[in-house]
Amino acid sequence: MEEARTKFKKSVIIRQQKEAAKAVIGGASVAKLQNCPTSPRKMRLVVDLIRGMNVEKALYTLKYTNKEAAIRVEKLLLSAIKNWEAKNEDKRVEDSSLYVKEVSVGGGRQMKRLRPAPQGRGYRIRKRSNHVHLIVDSKIDNN
Repeated sequence: MEEARTKFKKSVIIRQQKEAAKAVIGGASVAKLQNCPTSPRKMRLVVDLIRGMNVEKALYTLKYTNKEAAIRVEKLLLSAIKNWEAKNEDKRVEDSSLYVKEVSVGGGRQMKRLRPAPQGRGYRIRKRSNHVHLIVDSKIDNN
């Protein structure tokens, strides 16, 4: 006879997959920045500079980039490096040649405001925010 299969909700399956991914030691590490009060377009200008770069070179690039978004991305990159260190306790950052594997910027919430305009009208102002998703990985796997 055929065994009765239990049907899980999609959210339960996704949660199980995330827990299984966390249990794996080593590999890439992720850092996320949610609701950053900068427009996605301005953030993408900075993020495009470091995509695929070596981590040390990316940190130097961000440090000397003259944009406000670069400060936030630099902190996010440092967080991703710390996450990688926590995941790979037996390896050193200097020996493993870390690089920025993937970076994506998506639109976040928009705050909508009104600015007074002539003849009793109001112009709409959209204060944009964004979400940044950064993945750091090692080029050399010392397994």
